Amino acid sequence: MARQRMTGKQRRDQLILIGRAAFAERGYEGTTVEEIANRAGVSKPVVYEHFGGKEGLYRAVVEREMELLHDAIFDVVKDGRWRDRIEQAVYALLTYVEEETDGFIILAHGQLPGEERTYSTILNMVTAQVSYLLAQAFRHRGLDGDAATLYGQALVGTVSNTALWWLDVRTPDKASAARHIANLCWNGLRGLEALPHIGEADDDNDTEKDA
Repeated sequence: MARQRMTGKQRRDQLILIGRAAFAERGYEGTTVEEIANRAGVSKPVVYEHFGGKEGLYRAVVEREMELLHDAIFDVVKDGRWRDRIEQAVYALLTYVEEETDGFIILAHGQLPGEERTYSTILNMVTAQVSYLLAQAFRHRGLDGDAATLYGQALVGTVSNTALWWLDVRTPDKASAARHIANLCWNGLRGLEALPHIGEADDDNDTEKDA
């Protein structure tokens, strides 16, 4: 019985998945159209027909991964209690790292030719949303809403850098890691001072004694 021919969309999706695996393994420069065609069992012109070349395929891979990660995070930070939002967002990021490892490697370490790093792009989008939500919460509590962008950068930076570390070590488990990161972020936010000062730690909590 003859093998059923793929539709154009099915072939395009297949090439994106194959390209994602190749780019994660070899990087953009180390991957060739010939290798992708061989893995897909097609001729090189088929790849050119769908994407115009390697850069077009790479761009399609990156756009797909950015959409997946964006949707995973933004779906859980829009509503709910702040601690739940933080924990669920961290968990969503770590789930993406765990289940879509090739895609995360491309976003974190790859780069579109002539453009900024792709992971930075998605993080900037997340930071903008987090900063907006923080500004609302700050003003409600009588804190400086203008400082929300700084805190948003700090929170997203903490989470994203920890995700990069967790990609390699995978310990503790995903749920535990999400709880610990959320614990740090939440308790830091909950204890914010309206006018923070450096070098004025509470004597009762200061374990260091003057010589």
